[in-house]
Amino acid sequence: VGREKGRRKLRGNMATGSKAFTDCQPDSLHQTPQRVFIVIVNYKTADLTITCLRSLEREVKANFWVRVTVVDNDSGDGDAIAASIRENGWDFWASVIVAEHNGGFSYGNNRGIEAGLSQQQTPDYFLLLNPDTEVRPGAIAALVDYLDTHPDVGIAGGSFETQDGVEWPYAFRFPTIPSQFDKGARFAPISWLLRKWATAITMGKEPAQVDWVSGASMMVRRKLIEDIGLLDDGYFLYFEEVDFCLRARRAGWLCSYVPQSRVMHIFGQSTGFSSGAKALKRMPSYWFSSRTRYFVKNHGLTYARIADLAYGLGLILWSLRRLIRKKKDNNPPGMLADFWRSSILFRSRRHVQRLLEGQPSE
Repeated sequence: VGREKGRRKLRGNMATGSKAFTDCQPDSLHQTPQRVFIVIVNYKTADLTITCLRSLEREVKANFWVRVTVVDNDSGDGDAIAASIRENGWDFWASVIVAEHNGGFSYGNNRGIEAGLSQQQTPDYFLLLNPDTEVRPGAIAALVDYLDTHPDVGIAGGSFETQDGVEWPYAFRFPTIPSQFDKGARFAPISWLLRKWATAITMGKEPAQVDWVSGASMMVRRKLIEDIGLLDDGYFLYFEEVDFCLRARRAGWLCSYVPQSRVMHIFGQSTGFSSGAKALKRMPSYWFSSRTRYFVKNHGLTYARIADLAYGLGLILWSLRRLIRKKKDNNPPGMLADFWRSSILFRSRRHVQRLLEGQPSE
C-alpha cells in the first residue's frame, strides 16, 4: 500500500515536471518524433551524473530525438543536478524526477520509464544508462540503427571501456548450476570443462545475439515494455537486468550485443563497489537476496538450492586451493561465510516467500 501511494504521488510530480519540460522546448523539437528516452538513476553520484549528461549533450545536438530524465533515488542530489541542468542550458532536453524513497535500481528506472510513457510523444526506445558512464560519439545512434533493422530484437547493449580506455567487450549467458560452480571455484581445468556454460562471453567486433547485456547501458524497445511490463523492482540491486532479459526471451524477444555502441564505464562507482579500490568491501546483503530471488523466481526452489550448493562448494574449493598455494584472496571480505550464512539451503520457506514478494529479508 505504501509503495502504491508513493507511486501515485510520484506520477503527480511527473505530470507537473513533464509540462514544464515540454514548455521549455524549442519549436523545432516539438515537430521532431521522440525516438529515445534516456533514464539515469542517481544515488549520491551527482558529479558523475552531471559528467554523464555532459557527454550526452553532443548526442542530443546530433539527434534532436533524444530526451533524458534523471531519477534521483531520494539521495538529496536532485536540486544540485537540476541546477546544473539549468546552468548548462540542458533544460530543453533533460529533466529531474525526485523519487519519494530509494527503492533501488529497478525502482528508479521504472519511475523514469513511466515518465517517458506519459510523454505526449511516446518514445520508440528507452536507454537505461548508469550515472558512472560517458557515451562515446554515435553510441546511441548505433543502438537505434540496429534495433530499427532488427524488429525481433527487444534489448540491445553495447561495448564498454574502462576509465583508462581499456576495452571491456563482454556480454553474458544466463546463470546456470554449472556456471555457479565455475564462478565459485575459479579453477582453469573446471572452467575449460564448463566453458559452454560460462556466464561471461568475450565478444567480437560484429553484433551478435546473446542472453543478456549489462544494465549500465541497455536500450529497450517500447513494444517490449508494453509486452512484458517494467523491470521487477523486487530486486534492490543486481540481477535485475538478467531477470528482465530472461523475461523478454521467454516472451519471444531477442537480446543483442552491438559493439559499435561504445560507452566508458567507471565500474563500481554507481554502486559504491569500485574495482579500483585498494580494499574490497564486503558484499552487501541485497546481492545475496537478489541472487536468491532470481533463481527461485525463474527456476524454482529446488533448482535454487542446487545452484547455491554448486556455488558454495566452488567457493570452498577456491578457498582450499588459495590456502594451500598461499594465494591472495580476491573475493570480497568474508565472502565464504556470508554466502553460506545467507544461502537458501538454510533459509525458511517464509524467508523465500518474503523475497519473492519483494519484502526486506529477515
